[in-house]
Amino acid sequence: MAHFVIMGCGRVGSSLALTLERGGHTVAVVDQDERAFRRLGRHFGGQRVTGVGFDRDALTKARIHDAYAFAAVSSGDNSNIIAARVARETFGVEHVVARIYDPGRAEVYQRLGIPTVAAVRWSTDQVLRRILPDADLAGDFRDASGRIIMTEVRVSPAWIGHPLTELEAEAGLRVAFVTRMGEGIVPTGGTLYQQGDIVHAVMAVSGQSEAERTLAAGPQTGADLLEDRTEDSGEVDRA
Repeated sequence: MAHFVIMGCGRVGSSLALTLERGGHTVAVVDQDERAFRRLGRHFGGQRVTGVGFDRDALTKARIHDAYAFAAVSSGDNSNIIAARVARETFGVEHVVARIYDPGRAEVYQRLGIPTVAAVRWSTDQVLRRILPDADLAGDFRDASGRIIMTEVRVSPAWIGHPLTELEAEAGLRVAFVTRMGEGIVPTGGTLYQQGDIVHAVMAVSGQSEAERTLAAGPQTGADLLEDRTEDSGEVDRA
């Protein structure tokens, strides 16, 4: 169970809050308009914090210090990006996402390392993919046999600057395409993983869990590889 803070209690914010709460997580919703909380219904058990989503006092009341993730989904681009930056840079929240209506702005903030979702391709599911821990993602595509899946994968920042071919080799998958600054690109042999990239990969369903663990852990060092080989061969260090 994790704690989430959501700025904005419109249709998307309230949907996120209710979905996360149904998943057993704790949720705090921040909105300037107290009337907006009516969208949550009578049975919502999370916090309702009236205030500005980038105000430190409001965020503190929402338990931002305990937050696994922060989603800024109000109707204002400027408010969303300011709130996302405050959550990350002031309170150290690792997982943040901001709703941005202007695709041009979205590209700029992607370069700053803040994941954004442009309103033209907005959905609650896209936000959940970026903030929900260990989410069981259904995948973007499965073949008829159900053995092959194409899905968005989480990649550790430790992979930044490494070739995508290295990710493929260590994780046992094939990178289908990368969304970079809001645009899809088909990688070549020399394409490097960059900050803000969203990676979509094809893999066997049976190896999905192991592939995701590998990507989340980061690239193995030479010492790691030597240790793995030693364990695989059953050798014992007698030094």
